Formats: sequence, structure tokens, C-alpha cells
Amino acid sequence: MGQTVLLSNGRVYSPADPDATALLIDDGLITWLGTDDDAPAADRTIDLDGALVTPAFVDAHVHVTDTGITLQGLDLAQTRTRGDLLDRLARHAADQAPDAVVLGHGWDESRWPDPTPPTPAELDRAARGRRVYLSRADVHSCVVSSALLRAADPATPGFGTDGWLRRDAHHEVRTIALGSLSATQRRDAQRTALRHAARAGVAAVHECGGPTISSEADFTELLKLGGTDRLPEVHGYWGELGAAAKARDLGAVGAGGDLFADGALGSRTAHLRQPYTDEPATTGHGYLTANQVAAHLVGCTEQDLQGGFHAIGDAALGTVLAGFALAAARVGVDRLRARRHRVEHAELVDKKLIGGLVEFGVVASVQPAFDWRWGGTDRMYAARLGADRALTANPFASMTGVGVTLAFGSDSPVTPIDPWATVYAAVFHRNPTQRLSVRQAFAAHTRGGWRAVHRDADGVLAPGAPATLAAWTYDGDLHRGLPAFTDAPVKPTCRLTTLRGTVLHWKAS
Repeated sequence: MGQTVLLSNGRVYSPADPDATALLIDDGLITWLGTDDDAPAADRTIDLDGALVTPAFVDAHVHVTDTGITLQGLDLAQTRTRGDLLDRLARHAADQAPDAVVLGHGWDESRWPDPTPPTPAELDRAARGRRVYLSRADVHSCVVSSALLRAADPATPGFGTDGWLRRDAHHEVRTIALGSLSATQRRDAQRTALRHAARAGVAAVHECGGPTISSEADFTELLKLGGTDRLPEVHGYWGELGAAAKARDLGAVGAGGDLFADGALGSRTAHLRQPYTDEPATTGHGYLTANQVAAHLVGCTEQDLQGGFHAIGDAALGTVLAGFALAAARVGVDRLRARRHRVEHAELVDKKLIGGLVEFGVVASVQPAFDWRWGGTDRMYAARLGADRALTANPFASMTGVGVTLAFGSDSPVTPIDPWATVYAAVFHRNPTQRLSVRQAFAAHTRGGWRAVHRDADGVLAPGAPATLAAWTYDGDLHRGLPAFTDAPVKPTCRLTTLRGTVLHWKAS
């Protein structure tokens, strides 16, 4: 039995006691909740000095190693021109070994005055001959130096002589680039990312790995690391078709995550029913058939394991839900629903597709920051889809209004691990008809993430619940116990993060 800890002089967000200012933690559980005047004795007392106390966040879709690499190295998210990218690459590459693969992430040509990415020759010059792999913001395409371009098979789908690689060609060079990391470098990147998450008030993450995303070694090493050494715990999804038994053997909670039914809107590989507005010759690409989806779901259901798919475009989601219908005919709707299978991203969803999510009990793992960064009538989605279609993307209010379980995540490093910014993005959706309340958005980023991994007792502060919480310095107004965000929010700052009573992050006032 460990020592009892009393958190006092705070503002506790708890439906069990809306007036609570203190709580007691004993052996990883909340054993008491109330006001300071009635607080029991404890072995240790922490004065929160008025801090807001909430359940800790869950990030329901991350790529931990990639996040750590980006945090440690060449982050290109703020580049605004091709020249700016090349300048940053040159400065970063100068500190790398001559035989290293220079890894960078985050460029987004849709923000540039001239949206032409750099050529292999330009990357060669900037990196002084080093091999270069720079993933686009959505991680569904990349630009590479001449050496990596030569390593790709020109007959592979997605190959481009201009060095902008998509689809299978991207996966091919990505495997080479990430394979250049040592085991020590991977672990260092993983620790960096998980510590960063803890400082942001995140106590658990859902890692989306797979043979084209990471590697078995990366995945299993991360699962062993998560939840140790005061780090957030990691729930792993292995994205390989027909590999439910393998996913279980690897320690995954599901055979899903980034099991690709399609690509991404930014790279024009998301599978659409209607062509892209800015490239009318393509509707993107579907990687799976309905029969493949069904076989995978049946295998997962029979293994009592979650299945899931990455599906962004409406055509891809249509294929996935057709597969659900075929699977239901084989194993029954009730067995299918009981597993809480998932769809990642689910951006272009109409009423009929939402009805399918409801019918089969599918959890929608979604990223509000996508809409905030690229949605609306004047950003990348409007360029790719046209303004009217862009406003139909990410229909959070429509989904939650009919009972679809939403689990919020960042897809980091696509967008940063920043949970309050994610809540804000959902509250101020680019389409006002799809906005959520702060309580709805907060629930999707806390309880929604726990429900997605069948941990229904987590994500709430109440006696008997796990002491997984965060304390925040916050000077703004509260509404029903949570920040009352306006168009110019004062974002809370994390002071404390705990996972079942274990302190992951502490910053004294």
C-alpha cells in the first residue's frame, strides 16, 4: 500500500461532486472527493493553488517514434516557401553524419505561394549529398533526394520522377529511411514523444503502427516502454490486413489503426466518390475491397480483438461499411458491435455513412485539428474538394448527435499533441453547424479514448475511479466546470499529470 495523497485547494471537474475542491488518492484510485473543509487526513498534501483538475487526456491516434523524431530534429511545419524548406534542411543537414539519412517532416505546399515542392537535385545540394526523406504534413507522400529516388522501383505505384512519391513508392522509401535509425535512436525518440505528451496532460496514447508505418521492432519496443518510467501508457494498433492473430502476439489491442483503405486529402490519395477539384483526373485510391474488409473484421471478431481501418474519403468509407455489412452476415451484428471496431479519420461522411457507423457500433477516431488547419472555404480542403464539399468534412455534431462514439486524437506528428487546442478546434469547427460544446469535445478527448480501448471506468473523477488526472493553471472563466472558450482562448497550462496515481509530470507553481 502506497502513501495517500490529498490534492487540495483546486477546482475539480466532476459530475459526481460539482462543488469539489479536493480529492484523495490511495493505491492508484480516487477514494474521496469533496471540499477542503471536509478533507480527510493524508500522508502527503499537494496545494493546487486554485488549479483546475480534470481527467487526463487520451490521444487516440499517434505515431510516437515519428513524433519524437520531429520534436528532436527537422520540423518543417512552419515553412512557407520551397526556399525556406531548403534553407532549414541545409542548416539541419550540416550537423548530420555524411552517411546519415536526413529525416524531416511537416512541409505543406498548399500554404506556399508557389506550391512546387523541391526537386531531388535541390535536396541533394541543400544536404550536401546526404540522403534525404521529407514527409509531407499528412505523412502520405514525401520528397526525397536522388539516392533515395534511385532506391525506389520506377514501376511501383505512386513513383514520380520529380521526387514527390505517393502510395506504394512512398512506403518503399519510408521503410529505407526509418530503417536507418538505430534501436537507441528509436527509444530516445519514443521517450521524447511520451514525455512531451505527459507535459501536455496526456496519460495514454493509441499508437497506430504497421508494416508500412513503422516496424515490428519499433512497435513492440514502444509497447514495452509505455507505462514505465513515469511515461504515459501505450495502447497499440497493428495495421496489417488479415493479421489479427499476429497483432495479438505483438501485444496490440487491435488489428487496425493505419490499416489503409485509402490515403489522404493533401496528397490527393484519399478515395473520393467525385474527382478532386484541383486534379479532376483522379478520385484518389482505394487500397481494399469490401470482401477484404469483411474477412479482416471476421478474423478480428473471432479473436475477440478490435479491427479498424484508416478511411478518409467517402468512397473509402463506403467500401469499409460495405465490408462491415458482409462481416455482420457472417458473425452477427451483436458480436460485431461488441468489439467496438474503429475507423480512423472518417472525414467525408454523409448521413448514410453515419448510419452505418451507428448500425455496426463503430468508434470514429477523429482529429479536429485537421479541420481547424485545413478546413473551411479558404484552405487546403477547399482547394482539393471545392468550398461546398469542404464544409461537409468532419461532421462531428452530426455523428455525436446520433450516438457515434468519438475518440479525439492528433495523428501526431501530422498535427501536434495539444489536447486543449484539439478541444478548441471542435468547439469552433469551420462549419458552425458541426460545432460541439466544450463538454462534448472534452468527453471525446478523455472518456472517448478510454471507451475506444474498452476501458469504460476510466476518464472520470469519482470515488472508486482510477486517479488518472491532470491539473491546470487556468485564469479564464469556467462554464459547467470547464474552460469557457471564446474566439481568443486562454489555454490552460498543465501542472500535474497522473496515471492511476503515478505522477508523470509535475511543475510546481
